[in-house]
Amino acid sequence: MGETEYGRVAVMTRPRELEFAEYPVPAPGAGALVMKVDRANVCGSELHIWNGRHPVKKRGGLGHEMVGTVTAIGEGRGTDNRGVPLAVGDRIVATYFQTCDRCDQCLGGQPNLCDNAYEFFGRQPEEAPHFHAAFGTHYYIHPRQHVYKVPDGIPDAVAASANCALSQVIFGIDQIQLRYGETFLIQGAGGLGLNAVAVAKERGTKVLVIDGVEGRLEQARAFGADHTINLSETTSVEDRVAEVQRLTGGRGADVALEVTGVPAAFAEGLQQVRRGGRYLVMGNLSPGATVPFDPGYVTRKALTIKHVDRYEGRYLWQALTFLQTHQHKYPFDQLVDAIFPLDGVETALEKSLAREVTRAAIVMNG
Repeated sequence: MGETEYGRVAVMTRPRELEFAEYPVPAPGAGALVMKVDRANVCGSELHIWNGRHPVKKRGGLGHEMVGTVTAIGEGRGTDNRGVPLAVGDRIVATYFQTCDRCDQCLGGQPNLCDNAYEFFGRQPEEAPHFHAAFGTHYYIHPRQHVYKVPDGIPDAVAASANCALSQVIFGIDQIQLRYGETFLIQGAGGLGLNAVAVAKERGTKVLVIDGVEGRLEQARAFGADHTINLSETTSVEDRVAEVQRLTGGRGADVALEVTGVPAAFAEGLQQVRRGGRYLVMGNLSPGATVPFDPGYVTRKALTIKHVDRYEGRYLWQALTFLQTHQHKYPFDQLVDAIFPLDGVETALEKSLAREVTRAAIVMNG
């Protein structure tokens, strides 16, 4: 028998505290895959968990936005979800959640809300097969996770954002039915917001972006934002509403997207959307934080508010297709502005939380 291979995973023992654990790399079961993680990004969800704001997860593995290389293929898993043959050494991306196809949500046509989505993602590292999260040397892909081979022309630095930032915003924008010629206001110019700028510009919309960090707004303009508003300069809600009104001919935005994770941004977004407009909310995902809500105001404006959680697995392929077509038109390769080795996960999280970087990446061989 050959020598047992071991891998490492970053483990949050409690919010804002991290250590590393080592486990034997498992062999894949039927229909499963084992992937060597090449690159993983710090997404806003990790920051909620790291800061102790997640309603359930208070310890365990971190990371879900990644690209990697197939190291082992289980019996019966010969292709990706498009039917493309897979081999050891192929670069792949995978959803961090599964679609069980048996719960009420899946059977009712809402697979993105699968009741069993986190059956494996939520497990602790000490439980086999150990490698449940992206901030580690390996990742175990279960049979009902969507997997797609990465086209050769897409580099790791670009492909890593397909899951989940780009997939999430394409899915959300489809759900809110953003149309050609509309004005689209994006609250937040982090990874989700910047990806949303590119998707919205390809839909033929006028894009406005609000953020409090000038470096992020510079990136938003590089992605094609028509106008940006700096929170640190336009400090009051009233002034920001007035500025959006000015930029939209006194109407307000046709559609707004909240990807800040800040509850107050939701309340502001209701004011920024025109009468009869639509509001897509994806950033506020930690229950317990509240803001004043006036249902009569929303009724009088006849607003449509759409909250979106996760995305359908097939959208991961749509994200790869979008990147393959548009990666040279938009600076996707510059979305990440700080790179850290696996041992630097804690630093990456802290700098991201402090908004010292827009998007951090963990490069496993760095």
